[in-house]
Order: sequence, then C-alpha cells, then structure tokens
Amino acid sequence: MSYRIIEKRDMVHQVHLMKVFAPDVARAAKPGQFVIIRIDEQSERIPLTIADYNVEEGSVTIIFQEMGKTTKQLATLNAQDELQDFVGPLGTPSEIEKLGTVVMVGGGVGVAPAYPQAKAYKAAGNKVMTIIGARSENLLILEEEMRAVSDELLICTDDGTKGHHGFVTDVLQKLLQNGEHVDRVVAIGPPIMMRAVAGVTKPFGIHTIVSLNPIMIDGTGMCGGCRVSVDGKTKFACVDGPEFDAHKVDFNLLMSRLAVYRDEEGISIKKHECTCGGGQ
Repeated sequence: MSYRIIEKRDMVHQVHLMKVFAPDVARAAKPGQFVIIRIDEQSERIPLTIADYNVEEGSVTIIFQEMGKTTKQLATLNAQDELQDFVGPLGTPSEIEKLGTVVMVGGGVGVAPAYPQAKAYKAAGNKVMTIIGARSENLLILEEEMRAVSDELLICTDDGTKGHHGFVTDVLQKLLQNGEHVDRVVAIGPPIMMRAVAGVTKPFGIHTIVSLNPIMIDGTGMCGGCRVSVDGKTKFACVDGPEFDAHKVDFNLLMSRLAVYRDEEGISIKKHECTCGGGQ
C-alpha cells in the first residue's frame, strides 16, 4: 500500500507542509504522536510529528524542514506523488486535561507539533497562552492557526523583525515574573530551547513538558536508538515518549547523541546533491 500526497505547500524557506491520505492513521491519531515515513524502497525511515489530522478527509498533516538527505528528497515531492510507508500513529499521546492555564512554547518548526496540542488544550477548557519564535519574521509558521486556538499569542524573533526582539524564554520569564498563574508549560523546539525553558520554569515549580527528537530507527522500542536519560533512567522516546518531564531530562546527553552522526549526515547530503545535479 502507498500513501498519496493530497497537498504540498511551501511554508517558509526550506519548511514544507504535506497533507497525506492515510485514513487509518487519521482515525487513531492524537496530539503528541508521530509517524515514521519512507519515501521509497531505498529510503531511510524518518520520524515526523503529526501537525494535524482530519478524520473525515482521511488526511494527516506533517510539517518538516530540509535538514538531511531524506527531508531534502521529500521536499521534491508534490501533490499526487506517493510515499512508500506512512506508519503510525506512534508514541504516547499528550496528556490533555483541564488544568487552568497552559502555556505552549514553540520554537522554529516545533510550532507545528505544538499546534494540535494547543487546539486540544483549548477544547478541554483551558486558557491557552502561546509563545512562538523564529530567527526572523519570514521564518515564522502557523501564526494565524495558533492565534485561532489561543487566548493570547506572543511572538518573538531573534532579529526583532516581528514581536519581541529576543528569545521565547525572555517572554516566558517576564510572564512568570509578572505573576501570571500557569498550571503547565509545554515546550517543543530545538533541544537548546527546551533546556532553556526548563531552566526558566523550574524555580517557579511549574510542571513542564518537552517533546524530544532523538535519533530514531524503528519507532517500536526494539532498536534502542532513541534512548534518552530521564531522571537518571534510560527511556525510549518512541514508546515511553516523545514527551517527558523537562526538569528530569538530561539535555546535554540528548544533544551529544544528536551530533553523533553529523559527519555521516553531511556526506549523505553531498552524495544526494551530486546525484540530483545540485539538489533543491
């Protein structure tokens, strides 16, 4: 069975949205889960967090950034093209409940998996405050979608081209220092950003959840490639996560493991670009 791409849209530079016809996955999907895709028989398997799903349409939306060889190859596909594999939903769903006030923090492409959670927390009766950030205004994604499911949307850019001139943690810190009562913070983005968010919320004793993105191969807990250290114990992000208590995650170990194959990834990209006559 193959999976047809219903829609392909370029969002910002090297970030793309794909809506894939996968009715079985759409029926079972919940916020916080992910899929593992394979473009064709020769492709590697890569995990991508579910950015949205529509049961009636039978579609699942993924948003990805061109990083390695496979995501660059994926970016060359268009509507009506097909994917070999689209396996999911995988991972433990987010624990959505009525808490009071939830702050969603999304950095870069991390805004995409934050969106279904923000929507679900809002539907559960929470006050949802969302902070999204990017290096520049032209790299912000899902701004209007996030605004529609948030009671308040706060925007940050590293270069000051839109919203707060600085990092998402600056805005979060100010929010908490000003006495805003927050029951939960959910942060999704680069590991260094999630670590910084955990550092901001820990002194306030606010339960903080992060979604981890370690190297992953099979997505079923068999290979152990996605192991992370949480509270001094080994966990597998694919089956125990991908969400964990931010204050218990060993981010230094996570980031060092993410860098293990950096040289090999660079070689793979160069080979792909040579094969494709320059790449995309």
